[in-house]
Amino acid sequence: MIKAIFFDLDDTLLWDQKSVAEAFKATCQAAQHKYGIDPEAFEEAVRKEARELYASYETYEFTQMIGINPFEGLWGNFLDDDDNFRKMKEIVPTYRKYAWTKGLQAFGINDPAFGEELAEMFPAQRRKSPFVYDETFQVLDELKGKYQLLLLTNGSPDLQNTKLDITPELVPYFDQIVISGAFGRGKPDPSIFEHALEVMGLQKDEVIMVGDNLMTDILGASRVGITSVWINRHDKERNEVIPSYEIKHLEELYPILAELNK
Repeated sequence: MIKAIFFDLDDTLLWDQKSVAEAFKATCQAAQHKYGIDPEAFEEAVRKEARELYASYETYEFTQMIGINPFEGLWGNFLDDDDNFRKMKEIVPTYRKYAWTKGLQAFGINDPAFGEELAEMFPAQRRKSPFVYDETFQVLDELKGKYQLLLLTNGSPDLQNTKLDITPELVPYFDQIVISGAFGRGKPDPSIFEHALEVMGLQKDEVIMVGDNLMTDILGASRVGITSVWINRHDKERNEVIPSYEIKHLEELYPILAELNK
């Protein structure tokens, strides 16, 4: 009998990729206005520089374990009470400035002051553009009350809570919110799933995990023996990780739940 649903946050309920894309678009257009550079090519260059820089810092291994991507580093403040987050807090101002400045340099433009301006503009734009999938609230309305709901998200507590602050309608749906940075390990580590079961007081066969990421949500759930539902809205290729179910739309959860509760 399924009693609870564990939901991932980013790109499962919140459309984080779109929020990041819109923030990049607005920021890169500022560079186009000033220097006439192609905004799409510039975004590509900044993303490349950001990935390379991010991987070069001593905090990289920690960010991999907790599940914090380079683009979250471009707008998060990491005001969390932990040595690794404190290091990130020190690193990110320089990281942002360098990512944007080196992006400009890829176009032969040496303007660190403007790089810094873009580095400040991006977080402001990201905060201004929270997107939630159309079906999110409708599905949560339908499930709330019938099932216990837990949000299981990778990331920095400060940053994930910022995302929830700018979409405050989401929080009341959840009985519990588990954030990897507060727990100390991220999905797909089995321990965070076991912790989630513990806070809900449930067994693995009483819950399902719904998420968009095969390598974190689905792999982690399967390691603990939790039924997994992969939401694959954008026709991503399957890899060696096999979900229990695959859906394209959150409303497809209803027949799955009916089947599991037969």
